[in-house]
Amino acid sequence: MSLPVHLVPSLDGVGVGDAVTVEGEEAHHAVAVRRLRVGERVVLTDGQGTVATGEVTETGKRLFAVGVEELRHEPAPAPEIVVVQALPKGDRGELAVEVLTEIGAARIVPWAASRSVAVWKGERAVKSHAKWVATAREAGKQARRAWTPEVAPLADTAVVAALLAEADLALVLHEDAVASFAAHDVPAAGRIAVVVGPEGGITEEEIAAFTAAGAHPVRLGAEVLRTSTAGVAAVAALLARTPRWGSVV
Repeated sequence: MSLPVHLVPSLDGVGVGDAVTVEGEEAHHAVAVRRLRVGERVVLTDGQGTVATGEVTETGKRLFAVGVEELRHEPAPAPEIVVVQALPKGDRGELAVEVLTEIGAARIVPWAASRSVAVWKGERAVKSHAKWVATAREAGKQARRAWTPEVAPLADTAVVAALLAEADLALVLHEDAVASFAAHDVPAAGRIAVVVGPEGGITEEEIAAFTAAGAHPVRLGAEVLRTSTAGVAAVAALLARTPRWGSVV
């Protein structure tokens, strides 16, 4: 069984033999809820590729210390997967973030699509974005990720179009698309962007803006997936065609 992973603010300057102290909510949950004990081995990561493995040497009410025995830095996975997720209703947004994090997305961009039922404004926008960030953080630990995905600020259609224009491959999931999802070559490096629309679908104006930016409307298959699960299905299909999942492109 793999070791539990804990996220720390930074591992800069840490070397083998050093002690790292974990404090706050991260430590409280480990000690009070998970019953972390002295002598257990754990993994610490800064979410930016640096990973330290060691033994717990001390525990307190809201802290624990780890003696670093191994230290490594993992390069960012390539190709980079960016998912533009239209705001779903209810708690389906957190579900989407959770599964996208677990499968390996590097960045998740919340998108205020024209037909999104959910609306992020004012205090609700701050709280909703914070929930997505917290969900990505916890899902990253569960998935034993060395790189925690970024949850970008809320984007409008113009911002999404600009993002798509910079990608090496940009795909828009659309149930009325003619092209198959498998019709495009998948790069082994660079950036792949996937747009997931809202429950009500993507408008013609949005499709036009994304197509003008170089994106390709595609369909996964005959089935119509929920907005909270379409992204993870698309990313899985992409990763299966890259070296990240062991295939040769």
